[in-house]
Amino acid sequence: MTLIRFALLAGFTLVSSCSILPKPEPFDVYRLPSVQNASASHGTPQRWSLRLTKLQSSEALNSPNIAVIPQGDVISHYKGSRWSDPVPVLVRNRLLEGFQHDGRVPLLSTDDSIFQTDLELGGSLQAFQTEYQGTNAGVVVRLDALLVRSYDQRILASRRFEVRQPLSSVQVPAVVAGFGQANDQLTAQVVNWTVEQGQRLAPPPRP
Repeated sequence: MTLIRFALLAGFTLVSSCSILPKPEPFDVYRLPSVQNASASHGTPQRWSLRLTKLQSSEALNSPNIAVIPQGDVISHYKGSRWSDPVPVLVRNRLLEGFQHDGRVPLLSTDDSIFQTDLELGGSLQAFQTEYQGTNAGVVVRLDALLVRSYDQRILASRRFEVRQPLSSVQVPAVVAGFGQANDQLTAQVVNWTVEQGQRLAPPPRP
């Protein structure tokens, strides 16, 4: 009986200990918004194919956290709020949507698939955060893009893109909207550059 009573007492103690563990903090999950006001391009559809690869990034950006640099070199994030995907995937998917909306490169895929393509678009995401300068805040998105020939992974072209979007409010919904505006600008620039480079550098279509 003593052993049974000891086991019951230990069980009650364990349950009591579990009940005082902190509960996970609830958080809001945000998609990256977009305002597709611009009409689709009427340029000539390209015959070369393009794969969009997941962007390289630092460990601080390779997560669903909404990053902010409040001062100096301190990287933090908005508590209680997250993106719907890790940031490199979020930006890659937005670029894919931009190419689809533009329409000049109809043969598209991502590195989630194993399709063979003529060119690959990737690179390094250097910044995707809110930054403060005094009392002013703004979204900063910086991408070092690489256009690569798929069959031998030779780099054909590279360019740095940077967009800064001022914020009128530092509340999370306004910050998220600012990220959306900045990424619309970034996407338009990257799409135009890629099409221009692809027209010059893509391998000729096979007969």
